[in-house]
Amino acid sequence: MTEVTSDAAATRLRRSPLHERHTALGAKFAPFGGWEMPLEYAGGGVLKEHTAVRTGVGVFDVSHLGKARISGPGAADFVNACLSNDLRRIGPGQAQYTLCCDQATGGVVDDIIAYLHADDHVFLVPNAANTAEVVRRLRAAAPAGVLVTDEHEAYAVLAVQGPRSAELLGALGLPTGHDYMSFSTASLDGAELTVCRTGYTGELGYELVVPAEHAPAVWDALFAAGAGYELRACGLAARDTLRTEMGYPLHGQDLSLEITPLQGRSSWAVGWDKPAFWGRDALLAEKAAGPARTLRGLVAVDRAIPRPGMAVYAGDRQAGTITSGTFSPTLKQGIALALIDTDPKLADGETLEVDIRGRRAQMRLTRPPFVEPSVR
Repeated sequence: MTEVTSDAAATRLRRSPLHERHTALGAKFAPFGGWEMPLEYAGGGVLKEHTAVRTGVGVFDVSHLGKARISGPGAADFVNACLSNDLRRIGPGQAQYTLCCDQATGGVVDDIIAYLHADDHVFLVPNAANTAEVVRRLRAAAPAGVLVTDEHEAYAVLAVQGPRSAELLGALGLPTGHDYMSFSTASLDGAELTVCRTGYTGELGYELVVPAEHAPAVWDALFAAGAGYELRACGLAARDTLRTEMGYPLHGQDLSLEITPLQGRSSWAVGWDKPAFWGRDALLAEKAAGPARTLRGLVAVDRAIPRPGMAVYAGDRQAGTITSGTFSPTLKQGIALALIDTDPKLADGETLEVDIRGRRAQMRLTRPPFVEPSVR
């Protein structure tokens, strides 16, 4: 998370349209991606919020996520020629995980969800800190007639996640029967919103894209209906433990300009057969040679909580670095994602050591997810 070191810097942080709702719930705030967002809430904390999503239903305000609209004749073809995944694999009403890669290096500028509305309309949800850069790159490349609009603060995003999420949304009359990574438009108390069957927790879940001015009313409606489902507000700390248990990457840690899709085990989100996308030549060359390092999972053998930046050792040799690490509330163990040097001797099941503040802690190599989701 980005640190804020002065009151002047703090005043520059953007705030969600739900900020007052979070304050009323006793939220502890933290700066993240240029936004002041709830980290956890009073009366719950990370463990209870995490458990609510694994066993019931939780709601996250993720309005800090970016929003950009690409419109005009050939908009979908333009996006497809820029971003890594192949939009031709999906149709209108479906969403796709994709990557914006650097043309020269193949490093990941950002990971993005693309909502395909029509051939002339694509809505993108990048990460908060990277939205301006993604928009800048797309605008610079856009042909005449294709408009790239930054709508970062025009919409809020609410993630309703957990085994009972469909029940809760159904109680509000919102659509829930669509397939994974597809979306529907709906209306709630006069607010037009998009309901997408997506999430970042590994559980059954939906993300609601709501015009910012209607976000408080939608939040209130969720909590009014959620009393019967033990709905809990969840912050970014629980979002991090949930996504790490699933092995989902966080841009800036597990993916970055210095970490390619091949290294970050995200090559499944690359349309290798496409004739064009940013970084294609660099990534094809890396694919042919084989990446020098790859993202792997680690589970603590003894009592240890790994953190980003900690060194990973195979004997006396440093074999990698932790990119994401936390305590798993489900496993009651430390878990981590780490960039590990490519070495056939370092197979899943091998025990490595992590330097945790001068102490060597044993961790076992494994393949994420660390936890099986309760609902698929």
